[in-house]
Amino acid sequence: MTEPLFLKPVFQEKIWGGRKLAEAFDYDLPDGDIGECWAISAHPHGPSTIENGPLKGLTLDQAWAQHRDYFGDAKGEVFPLLTKILDAEASLSVQVHPDDAYAAAHEGPTELGKTECWYILDAEPGAYLIYGHHAKNKAELTEMIEAGKWDDLLRKVPVKTGDFFYVPSGTIHALNKGIMALETQQSSDTTYRLYDYDRVDAKTGEKRELHLKQSIDTTIVPHQDPVLNIQTEHVGDSTITTYVQPPMSPFFSVYQWLVKGDLHFDRTTAPYTLVSVVDGEGELVADGQTYPIHKNMHFVLPFGIKSWDLKGNMQIIASEPGNK
Repeated sequence: MTEPLFLKPVFQEKIWGGRKLAEAFDYDLPDGDIGECWAISAHPHGPSTIENGPLKGLTLDQAWAQHRDYFGDAKGEVFPLLTKILDAEASLSVQVHPDDAYAAAHEGPTELGKTECWYILDAEPGAYLIYGHHAKNKAELTEMIEAGKWDDLLRKVPVKTGDFFYVPSGTIHALNKGIMALETQQSSDTTYRLYDYDRVDAKTGEKRELHLKQSIDTTIVPHQDPVLNIQTEHVGDSTITTYVQPPMSPFFSVYQWLVKGDLHFDRTTAPYTLVSVVDGEGELVADGQTYPIHKNMHFVLPFGIKSWDLKGNMQIIASEPGNK
């Protein structure tokens, strides 16, 4: 019998974090301003630990290295995806991420680029994102950054609960104060900051490092919003929403499963599936075994599970690896 891999998250303290992840998800947080829950992670800066079954006690990166059959013998030196929940108690730095080629050349051969996406779990009234810029060419981008013309450069986009944003590498972006989001991304921890509001880290007494050259190098000019083809399928009282998938998104597919009653799935082409329960409770039935699941749980459905059923009343964000 193949079991799901239930995972223990890792929590990351951030200058912009707070304590809302304890309130919203009933997590037992460590001390400090916690900005990120690394829920499904094999990245060396915070790997999740498997809590059940034959692989219990292994971290996800160890499972990837030692038991590749659980992942359909998928290729690649590193587990390609990372699922986070972010709590922006304050605004994140304005930043940009490199693509795979730039990351490998400048950050090390095993560090991936970072294309990501956000499902907005909660947004306070008036909340907004930084998403894109107004520069017409690289020279104008460089001049505006070096002159600090942030109001002219940065594109502000209103945001509300339930919105979805796809953020390809090379996109200037930032979550701002009052937003909680589930992020699906390539497994990378490379961020280039171009503006951090001139704030000072209370622990160091200094401003955080900026990466202006790397930001200018990697930013796509001019900015263009991705054209999403979001599709919703009704299955009984439940719905399956597909936000992104190949070829538009080569690195991952991302879905919302709104479960009301019983929802059945058969594995198609993806070798494994990442699952995060973001609201409600119910049951997962897989390989003849029933597992109670509820909000704040995260797990991987490995290759050996060919079909599964979800029962109850739940909101789930799921993802699968793409073709890169």
